[in-house]
Amino acid sequence: MNKNNHWLTPDWPAPANIYAATTLRTGGVSSGAYTSLNPATHVGDDLDCVSENRQRIKTMLALPAEPVWLEQTHSNLVINAGKTTRLQQADASYSDVTGVVCAVMTADCLPLLICSTDGKQIAAIHAGWRGLLAGIISNTLAALSTTEVLVWLGPAIGVACFEVGAEVREAFVAKSAAYSSAFTQTSPDKYLADIYQLARIELAGQGIHAVYGGDFCTVTEQERFYSYRRDTQTGRMATLIWRT
Repeated sequence: MNKNNHWLTPDWPAPANIYAATTLRTGGVSSGAYTSLNPATHVGDDLDCVSENRQRIKTMLALPAEPVWLEQTHSNLVINAGKTTRLQQADASYSDVTGVVCAVMTADCLPLLICSTDGKQIAAIHAGWRGLLAGIISNTLAALSTTEVLVWLGPAIGVACFEVGAEVREAFVAKSAAYSSAFTQTSPDKYLADIYQLARIELAGQGIHAVYGGDFCTVTEQERFYSYRRDTQTGRMATLIWRT
């Protein structure tokens, strides 16, 4: 983790021109449930505080531009971050242009970052279970012009905290029997779901095995992470990637 403690740096062997980070909940100006570095405008936080937090993120990470924020809807929609001039509904963005900052916001859902091994293409994905089921990862990979990529799995809800109904497991297993390994039954109609494993299974199905990260829990690591499941009213972490 960065020595300033306000963001994580992915532990992946990305090319030298690739920069990435996930912000933590510290280092900002928001208060109460949103303490303190909340960049989300849609969660009920004071918008002046959110604006200041976004500026602090831009400054502390030395971002080359304002991040391309998304209106996330748990969809499988992917946009080209370098070709949008307004807030768009999507749950992933990609770019092959220098200085474009792809960004997603999460508070239990899984943020994924992708970069091509030649350092020319990047992507950021917001993946809750609905997005994973709908194919948000596969759609994003399809938008890139290469399968020679690295993937980092950022902070998400840990397997011990992510209880889902039997219908969620059934929907994934109907898509592929391989997903059954990501679920552990706890009662007749409840399962613990491993969101990191769900992502790895989809990535493996696309031939992607250079996958890093995936050892966090936003619910239990309260000092570092926002968690919707833990707190309901809360802020968001930003996960960002850009290239030079």
